[in-house]
Amino acid sequence: MKIYLIAFLLAVTSLNKTQAQQLNKIDEPAFKPGEKLSYKMKYGIFTAAEANIRVEETPLKFEDKPSYHIIAEGKTAGTFDVFYKVRNRYETYVDEQTIEPYFYAENRHESNYKHTDIVVFNHRNHTIKAKKGIFPLEGKVFDFLSSYYYARCIDVSKLQIGEKMDIQYFLEDGVHTLTITYMGKEKVTCSMGTFNCLKFNPTIIPGRIFRKDSKLYLWITDDGNRIPVKAHVELIVGSLNMDLTAASGLKYPLNPVSKD
Repeated sequence: MKIYLIAFLLAVTSLNKTQAQQLNKIDEPAFKPGEKLSYKMKYGIFTAAEANIRVEETPLKFEDKPSYHIIAEGKTAGTFDVFYKVRNRYETYVDEQTIEPYFYAENRHESNYKHTDIVVFNHRNHTIKAKKGIFPLEGKVFDFLSSYYYARCIDVSKLQIGEKMDIQYFLEDGVHTLTITYMGKEKVTCSMGTFNCLKFNPTIIPGRIFRKDSKLYLWITDDGNRIPVKAHVELIVGSLNMDLTAASGLKYPLNPVSKD
């Protein structure tokens, strides 16, 4: 099970524009430096992987603007670590105000497979430079991590059930579009308790991992933090569940309906 899937599950909360309405960014970020989130991904009853994602202050400036440094690290666990060891790291530098990315890097080590990439988003020249070439930067385009944090700064109060949204993200060799459907509000239980959540259903591209009719659902807290607490995705064989196990340094109190 590739840890890259964890980054995908986090990123699919990203909401950009809809054909029906313009979704507006709130006045200030929903997160702050020092925030740390931890997740476990389970295959059936077995813990398949663990991931940690954090926001750090940095003195680095891009295009003369201050930035946040966001880091995500994932690894396999238990039996999965014996038969298919994964050690992945992703990081992005984003504008403190717009949350749009300037620099993205990934280092993936999955069993015998290794992959690295460095992506530079040049907003002045409107280009994206990666290992596989230079691509046009048109509109708002994110990497996986920056898309997730940008999403948390979007006003979704006027979303209607069934409304579809598109997000643009860059991955390896070009800009791609992901369609997401808002499914409404639900109470969801994770390792940290039961929370009032917003539910989303992103589209899935069939392949080696997903069936043609596989479904992916993700729940984020319906509060000022907007953090994912749970995800469920159907695979060719079985399914995976992502679960929030720890959260610290949040900008707003995390208020579960009940604690486990």
